[in-house]
Amino acid sequence: MALSKLDNLYRQVILDHSSRPHHFGKLNDSTRTIEMNNPTCGDVIELELSVKDGIIKDIAFSGSGCSISTASASMMTDAVIGKTVEEAEHLAVSFAQMVQGNQLNEEDTDALGEAAMLSGVAKFPARIKCSTLAWKALGKALTDDEGKATAGQFHKE
Repeated sequence: MALSKLDNLYRQVILDHSSRPHHFGKLNDSTRTIEMNNPTCGDVIELELSVKDGIIKDIAFSGSGCSISTASASMMTDAVIGKTVEEAEHLAVSFAQMVQGNQLNEEDTDALGEAAMLSGVAKFPARIKCSTLAWKALGKALTDDEGKATAGQFHKE
């Protein structure tokens, strides 16, 4: 496939996720919640997870953000639902490494699913925080002992 056709495919997937995000909304039975924002551009995410027996049974997000932020959150929800907490934490770390320009092994790239298409964000440093907001929120929600982070927490690199 020619590079321009591949770039167009990536753009289309990102636009699809940003205009029709997966798992957008609220959960009735969340066990972990967090709200974070990116003060440099105004992106805001409220992330809710239902974690049972160490497995992410359901996940939803709401808020507002640019197309990269929304698409990344949508792709993240697809990638982590059904995963163990440890697997999801690993994916969050892998995603952050990828968008900072680090090469991932094939297994980690495959595990990210469509989120791997955001690797090109590394070429645009100003967009890295947009793409990592949801993943940082996920990591924080999974590692917070009480399952609830302080509302309005700021996303920082």
